[in-house]
Amino acid sequence: MTYTVTVRDHMMVAHSFTGEIFGPAQRLHGATFIVDASFRASELDSDGVVVDIGLAAAELGEITGSLTYRNLDDDPEFAGTNTSTERLCQVIADRLADRAADGRLGSAGERLSAIIVTLHESHIAWASYEKAL
Repeated sequence: MTYTVTVRDHMMVAHSFTGEIFGPAQRLHGATFIVDASFRASELDSDGVVVDIGLAAAELGEITGSLTYRNLDDDPEFAGTNTSTERLCQVIADRLADRAADGRLGSAGERLSAIIVTLHESHIAWASYEKAL
């Protein structure tokens, strides 16, 4: 049995892509994403929760806040990388996993089995990345 808790935020970025597959998105453009971060565990803690929703929301908000209103093309961390929806899912999931490992999600970090991040580009398109812990 697996339990899942999801928190939501949003972010707005500017970026461009390299590669003909991206057509006009090769030029600088903006993107607004709804960001869902789901936390999975096979057991609940002594309080009966997967993760403290307040802590999870705060950590997700800090991560999305560090990316929003920025041109990702100017960030050395993303140099030479297409900041596709899929890649941004991975970046956010990795950052959340680091925070779980260092205790910023409370005791949940010891019990979580996976973190899944979904970025919704629109009401008809989204991508997800699942990081096993």
